Amino acid sequence: MATTIVSVRVTPKAKQAQIKVEDIEGQSVLRVYVTVAPEDGKANRAVMRALADYFDVPRTRIKLLSGAKQRDKRFSIDADVTV
Repeated sequence: MATTIVSVRVTPKAKQAQIKVEDIEGQSVLRVYVTVAPEDGKANRAVMRALADYFDVPRTRIKLLSGAKQRDKRFSIDADVTV
């Protein structure tokens, strides 16, 4: 099984939860909108749930690599997925 690194830009406290693919500086980045506030890791957990649903993988296969307290984050997904 392959591990995929995914770059994500998060928008917390959005009106509607959704995921969009955007091209930022020549790189495909997932834009993840979550409805929860960025406090006590709630937004990070919501992003992980959204990514699990989007890629159809168990949440336990997704790990936050960097950006725990920033909008730009990197996740590893223990599955062969494409953005």
